[in-house]
Amino acid sequence: MNLNIPALAKDMLNAAKPVLNDYWKEVKPYVEKESKAFAQNLGMIAKLKVQGKITREEALIHIQIQRNSYRAVLTAVEGLGILMVEKALNAAIGAIKTAVNTAIGWTLL
Repeated sequence: MNLNIPALAKDMLNAAKPVLNDYWKEVKPYVEKESKAFAQNLGMIAKLKVQGKITREEALIHIQIQRNSYRAVLTAVEGLGILMVEKALNAAIGAIKTAVNTAIGWTLL
């Protein structure tokens, strides 16, 4: 099970950009950070699964925490509403969903 963490983060960033285009200059650093953290968390989940140290339910909790972090950080940016943030998050996750779920072997995203 091999996940290319930098590629996942980049794909998330590229998918969120069109949604946040009007605010991109302000939000880019935040989206980069949150996308990288999300991808790293997925890498940790993949590693723990291979080691038999995480269940699907535990992995889903980690994903939910990461989604909440992404939302919280972006909603703190002035001008961004929750609907726009949710669209950006869904676009970012949608960009990596198939690759991640296939690589890990669980439907997490």
